Amino acid sequence: MQHLPLFKWLRPDIGIKRWVFLALVGILLVGLGITAVVLKFVSVADLMEMQSGSGGWLIFAVFATGCIVTTISLRRLMNNILAPYQRHQRGELIDMMVEHRRRKKGFKYVAIGGGTGLPASLRGMKLYTSNITAVVTVADDGGSSGRLRRDMGVPPPGDLRNNIAALADDESLLTQLFQYRFQGGDLAGHSFGNLFIAALADIVHEKSGNKRNSLAEALVEVERVLSIQGRVLPATLDEVNLAATVKLKGSSRTIKVRGEAHIEEVDGLLDSITVYPENVEAYQPSVQAILEADLIVIGPGSLYTSILPNLMIKGIADALRATNAYKIYVCNVATQPVETEDYSVAEHVMAMEKHIGRGVFQAVLANNVFPIENAGQNTHYVMAAPEHHEISQRYEVRYTDLTDSERPWRHDPFKLAVAILQLANIDVDIESLV
Repeated sequence: MQHLPLFKWLRPDIGIKRWVFLALVGILLVGLGITAVVLKFVSVADLMEMQSGSGGWLIFAVFATGCIVTTISLRRLMNNILAPYQRHQRGELIDMMVEHRRRKKGFKYVAIGGGTGLPASLRGMKLYTSNITAVVTVADDGGSSGRLRRDMGVPPPGDLRNNIAALADDESLLTQLFQYRFQGGDLAGHSFGNLFIAALADIVHEKSGNKRNSLAEALVEVERVLSIQGRVLPATLDEVNLAATVKLKGSSRTIKVRGEAHIEEVDGLLDSITVYPENVEAYQPSVQAILEADLIVIGPGSLYTSILPNLMIKGIADALRATNAYKIYVCNVATQPVETEDYSVAEHVMAMEKHIGRGVFQAVLANNVFPIENAGQNTHYVMAAPEHHEISQRYEVRYTDLTDSERPWRHDPFKLAVAILQLANIDVDIESLV
């Protein structure tokens, strides 16, 4: 016979009954002390007499003992109840509670993109708010994600994995395990997190029979395991692919390249990109998050293979135009071969307008510091838009130092968070993010 939920609390091995009993004894002693004062000492004169009499000291002792027993019992009871949840947490419980409540009251933040750029936006912002939604591309068909996509028929989990890890505790062993990549054998190149997500989606599919929603349900379980600050959603649950028009270098000839993994293999310059099939529908929780957001940041990330594949999904760009949120496009720090070679900030924005039109965002945030140290020979920075360029008439363009000192071709998460909040005029304690 199954135990009723109430009786489970009476098990002898979980350290609950004794502290409940002692807490009740303590409360009883406190109650007796208060009752004795109320019934026996009803005037100021009586209270003065109580202080010098033995009866008064006895009542005080009963009251004080009750307070001490109650305090200790409730503290131990709370520690035992919360122990399973504190196992992977660091710091004092009260500090974690205060920090949790502060972040829960934060503004609703949506970040759109993929690759290795979007996690920078999430890592910095999770320090202030836990109301975070990452809307992530699922068009990748290369590497570990591509292999799982072909072998298991699941949406590519790589970009989703990176952003889930960005919202988790960076120092947690579970997060490190999630990001672990196998080096040898049949699993070489696979990330543990990719395998975990793909396996969980397959289990959900077998149980529910609904393959379309299996990834979304799997992500909920993954987020629970890692206790992330926010949520990560795919832009679509449909199978989506990329096709690019690439102009070959040293020639006026253009070719059509299908598949994200093949785009960077071509010796040329990318001119435009499309998603297929054209009738791919946006994932509705992603659309709803955009509509309800207070602040939306597009990027950073690869312009043609991480950002535009999201915005070209039917319903995403429409939601961005309809929302009341303040919307910022974060331009990359460095250019990318094939995709954005020799692009300035202006050319990034113009490429966005070419593919999705205007009115999708109000502001542009870009880097204006170009370190030489640690940059290496292959780093080519994105330069500012020419003075009086037309984008400055349509957008609020803000330049500031966004570079990571160790990897200056990438964004520093904390510099980026501060710059975004300042540009959006969100009133926060900036010092807490630095």
